Amino acid sequence: MKKKYLAKIIATDYDGLQMISACSAGSKVKVGDIKYLSNNKVFLLSIERVKVESEEKNIKINSVCRFDFVDKVKSKNIDQKNVEQILELVAIDYMKNKEDYEINLIFNNNAYISLTTETIEVRLEDQD
Repeated sequence: MKKKYLAKIIATDYDGLQMISACSAGSKVKVGDIKYLSNNKVFLLSIERVKVESEEKNIKINSVCRFDFVDKVKSKNIDQKNVEQILELVAIDYMKNKEDYEINLIFNNNAYISLTTETIEVRLEDQD
């Protein structure tokens, strides 16, 4: 029996964030599966992605992308009332903005979510 490999990538810098971006590019996200827990400063994104790091092609897996220490979240061109709407994640990028980082989740159709955070602490974890 083949061992199931569940990815867990933790990013604390630009290179790590690029790795997570590469693994989650093209993944599908339902608007209802995007959560910001402001009291905990945690932003969660539940995605269905193709396992690009696997040798077997086109294996889809559900993963959670977790951003910690998030102070502020802005979104554009996303209808938050339409919880069934599916967005496609194109890339994750960031800019340094004085003391803070601005992590940008870029989706298709010119939609994006911008996270203001004091440090880069991002996890991509596969769910079984």
